[in-house]
Amino acid sequence: MSQFSRRSFLATTAAITASTTAADSNDIDWYDVREWGVEGKGFDDTVSYFDRLPGRAKGVVRDAVWNLSRHSAGMMVRFGTDATEIYADYEVVSKKLGMVHMPATGVSGLDLYATDTDGKSRWVSVVKPTGRKTKGVIAADLRPGFRDYSIYLPLYNGTKRLSLGTPAGTRFEPLAPRAEKPVVFYGTSITHGACASRPGMPHPSILGRRLDCPVINLGFSGNGKLEPEVGNFLAELDPAVYVLDCLPNMTAGEVKARTEPMVRQLRTAHPEVPIVLVEDRTYGYSWIRESARNRNDSSRVELKSAFKRLLDAGVEKLSYIEGENLLFGDDTTDGSHPSDLGFYRQAEAFEPVLRAALAT
Repeated sequence: MSQFSRRSFLATTAAITASTTAADSNDIDWYDVREWGVEGKGFDDTVSYFDRLPGRAKGVVRDAVWNLSRHSAGMMVRFGTDATEIYADYEVVSKKLGMVHMPATGVSGLDLYATDTDGKSRWVSVVKPTGRKTKGVIAADLRPGFRDYSIYLPLYNGTKRLSLGTPAGTRFEPLAPRAEKPVVFYGTSITHGACASRPGMPHPSILGRRLDCPVINLGFSGNGKLEPEVGNFLAELDPAVYVLDCLPNMTAGEVKARTEPMVRQLRTAHPEVPIVLVEDRTYGYSWIRESARNRNDSSRVELKSAFKRLLDAGVEKLSYIEGENLLFGDDTTDGSHPSDLGFYRQAEAFEPVLRAALAT
């Protein structure tokens, strides 16, 4: 443990998850996660360590995209420990911790998972932030034994710093980000994570656990528009699969104009990387609101037409996910954004297509 910064403090803060009790008079060893790296970070040359696009993207992508790229959506930290208590000390950028339709646990919280004896990643606890700075125990009364853990970072807030702590004398092993090529998701607020109750619940993160692979989340709330300026940065990555899921933010005309150029832009950079095109989810109220139904239908027509033209032109390793089975209405928070149930259903629809793409 000596190669990592650590210090001791007298823990007097109350527990910050409902399942734990206050921890007093414990000596804690602290570890700054930047010293071994976070997974889901596609670029090294960022302004803030936990940004999703490089600093040189500022002024190249639209301001709205740039500002949203400073959220830590999709990033996670991996480590192993035999501690029966785990602590966190972190700070987020914005004082706006939650939204009217999304809780602070998802917007600004931390989400802890552990690997069980069967190798399955299982949920442990979530941090419930009450301010920009949070420090305390995030899991206690854990069963003895060494196991691997992962912590997902805030979805709709920037992360300024994050250190993890365990009681002095316990074993702690930082786990570097996996070297496998990631699945890269480019999309809208839904990809970004609205409106998950916890950072580990958006479908990209669910799929990362199911497929046991790294994931990069480039969802930009309200601003996933298949723009070539964003495409240039996507092309710099070295993914296993690209997932393009931007229709909820696009009109039919934009879908028609931008789908083929984006696919060709990525295909030029990566001739062998599979690309998955995703239709927009069905609005929960589209059964009764004609304008919503027309919005779904018109954008889907254009995406299917672009998909067919690309196939006819000989573009290979191109897959398609239809939108009708992504959401069903009772699994949204507002008719548009998934609840946790909605994200589960989206993961169910995505998984077989991604497994097939990864196998090619």
